[in-house]
Amino acid sequence: VQFVESGGGLVQAGGSLRLSCAASGFTFADYAIGWFRQAPGKGREGVAAISNRAGITWYADSVRGRFTISSDIAKHTVYLHMNTLKPEDTASYYCAADASLLSIANLNMEYWGKGTLVTVSS
Repeated sequence: VQFVESGGGLVQAGGSLRLSCAASGFTFADYAIGWFRQAPGKGREGVAAISNRAGITWYADSVRGRFTISSDIAKHTVYLHMNTLKPEDTASYYCAADASLLSIANLNMEYWGKGTLVTVSS
């Protein structure tokens, strides 16, 4: 299993970024893919997720209305469109996959990427 995460970087508050997560090595269409983040000194938290099988999406309250998750099953790639970024969005962002969307709740995902860093300056 392999994830290639990209799109992170430095952006000013109010700006936008799009993260990409290209996955391989498992049946992408049957899995839920989630984006998680971990800020310095804090625990990992779920940000957004999508079930490729059911087309259901989930967002954390802190990003709902600002972030959008989408999936291109043909390309085995999930995107996280992040708008109106805030300094508190600064973190390493990880994509992860699991057969169940419910695994997002306890961070118990089967496969994890290595992360991409997002830094939002004030």
